Amino acid sequence: MIPSSFPDSTEIARLTARMLLEIKAVHFNSREPFTLASGLPSPTYIDCRKLISYPRIRSTLMDFLTVTVMRDVGFEAFDNIAGGETAGIPFAAMVAERMALPMTYVRKKPKGYGRNARIEGAMSEGERVLLVEDLTTDGGSKLSFVDAIRETGATCGHTAVIFYYGIFPETEKTLGDHGVKLHSLCTWWDVLAEAKTQEAFDKETLDGVEAFLNDPRGWQETNKK
Repeated sequence: MIPSSFPDSTEIARLTARMLLEIKAVHFNSREPFTLASGLPSPTYIDCRKLISYPRIRSTLMDFLTVTVMRDVGFEAFDNIAGGETAGIPFAAMVAERMALPMTYVRKKPKGYGRNARIEGAMSEGERVLLVEDLTTDGGSKLSFVDAIRETGATCGHTAVIFYYGIFPETEKTLGDHGVKLHSLCTWWDVLAEAKTQEAFDKETLDGVEAFLNDPRGWQETNKK
């Protein structure tokens, strides 16, 4: 069950950032950048999958995610909670449990045998589906999951994530043009602010990350190998 009171969105963002730093899900390295799935460099990397190993933190964040969606959209706005393969599956299950709703998951591609389905679980025509994922960068990967949900005859106008990069201005437009509203707990700006407060990294590293956040495309172009 969901407790009756929660912090406002600003405090939720701060606490989420604090928890991500506490479990060392946040990685900053401006000297030796990480390579993202896109092939582009980044001085930041976040591993939200680590959350499943920390029961107190994962429970709190799932409470936060559930109440954020309820506040933003409504208490009776959904009929089904879908997780994206694979990182979204455990978080969708936990949100579905809190909202007392059916849970399904969406494969990245058909499994190639049997029913050849992308949707696992029971999803019906006309159901209002919330897509739950761990994070989003530019929003592009969510569109395939949304389309698979809509192909069943269900609707999907909302996606909820723990972490949103919050630095690529096209993200919300990409999702919005597809009829999808994004809900999230915190962004890189929230993590950077908390990291500064905690002095979790040295000043040179934090300055390098801030330069990236202010101009991510320019930073990536300059630091491409």
